[in-house]
Amino acid sequence: MHGTPHIVSDVMTHTVAAVGRGATFKEIVQLMQDWKISALPVIEGEGRVVGVVSEADLLPKEEFRDSDPDRYTQLRRLSDLAKAGAVTADELMTSPALTVHADATLAQAARIMARAKVKRLPVVDAVGLLEGVVSRADLLKVFLRTDEEIAEEVRREVVSYLFSTPESSVRVDVRDGRVRLVGRVRDTSLVPVAARLVRAVEGVVDVDFDLTRLLPVQE
Repeated sequence: MHGTPHIVSDVMTHTVAAVGRGATFKEIVQLMQDWKISALPVIEGEGRVVGVVSEADLLPKEEFRDSDPDRYTQLRRLSDLAKAGAVTADELMTSPALTVHADATLAQAARIMARAKVKRLPVVDAVGLLEGVVSRADLLKVFLRTDEEIAEEVRREVVSYLFSTPESSVRVDVRDGRVRLVGRVRDTSLVPVAARLVRAVEGVVDVDFDLTRLLPVQE
C-alpha cells in the first residue's frame, strides 16, 4: 500500500487573523466581522499560541448585559459571568488553546474538533508558534475529489493489493463518492478488509460490493 493520507497542511489556511493578549473586546468583534470567522487565536511573543477567543466567549457580555443573575446561576455560570465582565482577549480567551500540528491527518483533526465541539483549530509547529488555522470546511475539502480520482486510488491501493491473482476480475465504479466493487475473486473473506481500506480512501462517501467467489478449477 502506497497511499498517503492528506494532512492538515494540505488543506489549512496559512494566512490567518490573530490577536494579542491586550486586544479589546470591540477589536476582537471587528476582526471577526472583517474576516468572517467565529474564533481567533491569541498569541504572544513571536507568535506562540496561548489561547483562543471565540464567539461563545463573547456572548455572555450580551446575555448578562441587563440581567441580575440569581445565586444558583452565579454558581453554575461562574466562568460565563467572569467573561461577561471581561474587556480584553487575555480575560476572554480559553486557555490553554486546543491546537493541532500541520502533519496531523485530517481524521485526527476531525476527532479533536468533534470531541471538543469546536469549529476551528489553530495549527502550530513543534514549539507552539502559529502556522495557520484549519476549519471544519477545510476538512471536508477531500469530498471534492472527482469520482475518477477516487476510483484510480481504489484500483491502485485496494484492488491491486487484495485481488491481484490472475483469475480475479474486479471493476471499480464510483458515483458521487460512492464506491462499488463488482466482479469475481478467489477469496471472498477479504471483502471486509477491502471495505475497511476503501472507506479509508479520502473522499469516499460509501462502499458497496457485488463480488462472487471463483469456483475451484476441476481436475
